[in-house]
Amino acid sequence: MRMSAVKSIATTAAVVAALLASSPAVAKGQGACERPQRLRFAVIPQGNDDRQVRAMEPMLELLEKQLKIPVETVTPSSYGSVIEGMLSGTIDIARLGPASYVTAKRGDPMITPFASQEQVSPYFAPGGASAFYYSLLVTRQQGPYDSIASLRGKVLALADPDSTSGALIPRHNFARENHLQLGSYFSRVGYSGNHEQSVLAVMSRNVDAAFVASANLSDMIAAGKVKLSDLRVLWRSKPIPFDPYVYRGQLCADIRNTIRAVFFNGKSPQVKAALLGLGATRFVPVTDANYKIIRELP
Repeated sequence: MRMSAVKSIATTAAVVAALLASSPAVAKGQGACERPQRLRFAVIPQGNDDRQVRAMEPMLELLEKQLKIPVETVTPSSYGSVIEGMLSGTIDIARLGPASYVTAKRGDPMITPFASQEQVSPYFAPGGASAFYYSLLVTRQQGPYDSIASLRGKVLALADPDSTSGALIPRHNFARENHLQLGSYFSRVGYSGNHEQSVLAVMSRNVDAAFVASANLSDMIAAGKVKLSDLRVLWRSKPIPFDPYVYRGQLCADIRNTIRAVFFNGKSPQVKAALLGLGATRFVPVTDANYKIIRELP
């Protein structure tokens, strides 16, 4: 059985301080790489965090076996806390959103994207699988809103300030295309915390509309949490590259190479199990250049 533990992170400041106090020893000396006594893995909260963590367990067990050090999973409460963990060195590997990756990279240029995934998304991707997803503006199918114009003065939900499809794309691309500012066009704009909560807020009539990621909505439909016929899509963004898996560049080369080798071992039963749990078909290599589209947003 894998020795790593699942830890819950409530507040960024408290967690960073606590983890720094107990941070593992690393190689010392100018220019030396870091060789932690354990690795910590995290995912940005999207509403299906438990499922993501469970899905990744087989791969993390394989990584632990290959590296011969414990691999722990931490569950931060916000996108920002994952970013802070990467910057402080208390998180070593993470699944970030495209926008949160760009933010983290700005804070530490050594943070390196190495993999993304081709996602099964039967409701919003031609052919059923894609390496891209979309920001969708959704409202209730049975509600009175059938156009962007009909939402003027209504209540809007965004996901998280660091969410690509749930905040950044709406504030920039959507606003520019429709010649409006979210804060003045809608009577109230609030953050739900993640994509799933945004969808549920729409369905419960707590908000009139929400921007959500097509991949997350597809997952909810597949899980029976909502029906495709329950929602009306009023706007769809251009394709967005999927979330990158990243590691801290300060890790020693053999550790980084092992992480890559585990992710791209398509014949491994553990990798196949993880992909099945994630609703993905394969991991695909990515570089910083894949997220240039996000970095160049105004």
